[in-house]
Amino acid sequence: MVSSSDGALPSYDDLPIKEGAPAGSSWGVWGDDDRFGCLNLLTPARAAAAAKLVGKGAVFALNLEYELPDPPLFGRQAPQHDVLGEGGHDDVLTFNTQSSSQWDGFRHVQHPLHKHYNGIDDAHHGIDHWATRGLAGRAVLVDVARHRDIDASTAEPITPEDLDATLAAQGTTTEIGDILLLRTGWTTWYRNLDEDARQSLPQQLKAPGLRPGTDMLRWLWDHHLAAVGSDNPALEIWPPGSHLTKEQRDDIRAADDPERTPEIFMHTALLPLLGLPIGELWDLDALAADCAADGVYVGLFTSAPLRVRAGVASPPNALVLK
Repeated sequence: MVSSSDGALPSYDDLPIKEGAPAGSSWGVWGDDDRFGCLNLLTPARAAAAAKLVGKGAVFALNLEYELPDPPLFGRQAPQHDVLGEGGHDDVLTFNTQSSSQWDGFRHVQHPLHKHYNGIDDAHHGIDHWATRGLAGRAVLVDVARHRDIDASTAEPITPEDLDATLAAQGTTTEIGDILLLRTGWTTWYRNLDEDARQSLPQQLKAPGLRPGTDMLRWLWDHHLAAVGSDNPALEIWPPGSHLTKEQRDDIRAADDPERTPEIFMHTALLPLLGLPIGELWDLDALAADCAADGVYVGLFTSAPLRVRAGVASPPNALVLK
């Protein structure tokens, strides 16, 4: 049995550590009733160490505007803001928690065979568990969009080699428990679209992102990250499977093997198997510009998700301080 309490974590190739757990899963690493997954790596000691990274006092808010993207992607409900009362002394917000910047909670996506993280019923994986403790640790920006040209209008894949090359070019290393912030340049591209292009985008969405596959799952787990946040719609490429040839997709589908689903769509491994939280549609541009200017790509990360019982997702309310 390997646990995080003594600082020893299994490699991806050593998973699972629990008899009967799904292949490639972290079930049991932090106990059989754990609901935090890799967030367990956000220890008090790591939060205290991250706080020491704050030097110049610069603060970067990572939430996009509440109204963006407009219209929302994936057929989600458009947000609504109503100002109430004489003089406007109250307002009411109605929104899908994944219509803009978001955390995907562990009940958001299930594995087609193994269901939810740690084998726990989805109703007991509410975002309120995360909100109760709050999230704080060391942020590391991986600005792939600055390191190499990416066409944000396409499903251009980002490989483990791209991540390594970007970190090397930045002179940055990761540490256990980091929150990795992936910049693909998608939100920069989106802000430059005209109204007609924005209106038609949901029907023809393509976006760059991480390339699904065992090599990427291995990279993310073996860096022992606490979470990953990105500036694109799905962290990984969209549409799912567009990195594969038609023959490869047909082969996976013909195999009718649920264990191969993450080869097309990694959400089905990241959330329910590895317990690695996913952030999407985060605004990383101002942070990226500052990091490029001073050469410092790390900082203190904080996030306060909404404390909604049994919530599926939440705006991150995330900050990075440098």
